[in-house]
Amino acid sequence: MFFCQFLFRQLGDPVENPTFGQHIFIRIMSTIVDQFLKGLKERLPEEDNEDLSYAVGATDEEIARLKERYPQTPDSLVYLLKQINGTYHQQYGDRKIAVLMLGSDVGEYPYYLKSVDQILKEKMYNESIRERYDTYFDEISELVGEGIDPDVPVQSWLHFSDCMNNGGTSSLYIDFNPAPGGTPGQIVRFLHDPDSYKVIAPSFDQYLQDLVDKDYDFILEEDEDDFY
Repeated sequence: MFFCQFLFRQLGDPVENPTFGQHIFIRIMSTIVDQFLKGLKERLPEEDNEDLSYAVGATDEEIARLKERYPQTPDSLVYLLKQINGTYHQQYGDRKIAVLMLGSDVGEYPYYLKSVDQILKEKMYNESIRERYDTYFDEISELVGEGIDPDVPVQSWLHFSDCMNNGGTSSLYIDFNPAPGGTPGQIVRFLHDPDSYKVIAPSFDQYLQDLVDKDYDFILEEDEDDFY
C-alpha cells in the first residue's frame, strides 16, 4: 500500500499520466541492473573498480543506432550500457580499461561487456549454425541446445560479450529468433572445443539475476586475474 502511494506521489495518477506503467517498468528494470552493479563493485578487485570509475555510458545517439539494428534490444541491456559503455579494451579519455564484469554457466571464464560500437561492428558469420558446421553438424554431440534454431543466421543475434581470451573460448548472445520452446530475447552461450550453443537464461534480466544469485562466482582471484 505504501509503495503504491509512493508511486502515485512520484509519477502521478495512472489515468492522468499515460506513461505511468512505462515509468514503473523502467523503475523495476533499472533496479535489477543497479542491484547487479552494486554487488559487482563490492566484489571486484580494487584495480578493476578504479578502471570502472573512468567508464561512462553510451550516448542517446549510440543507443538509437543499437536499437535500429536490434529493435528488440532489452531495456535492461540499454540501461546497463547507459551506465557503462563497454569494458572490452574500451577507451575512456586517456584510460583504456579491460574489466571482466560478466559470467555464464562456465565459471572459469569471466566475460567483458562490449560497447555499443563493438556490438555494431561485430562481423559474425552470415550462415546459420547448420550451414557453418556443414557435414559436422550431426557429428558434434550436444552442439545445439533446446530452444535454439540452428537455421537462423547467427548474425541476427546480438553479440554483447566475449570471454577473457577475446572470445576464442566463449561468447554470449541475445537470440531474438528462437526455436519452438525457446523465448525471444533468450541468452545463448557459445563454448568452443567441444563447440556448443546453449540457452543459459530466458532473458537478459534473468541472466543478470542469475549472476547475482550465484554470488558473482565468475570473479577471478587477484592472482588469477594477473595471470591473464
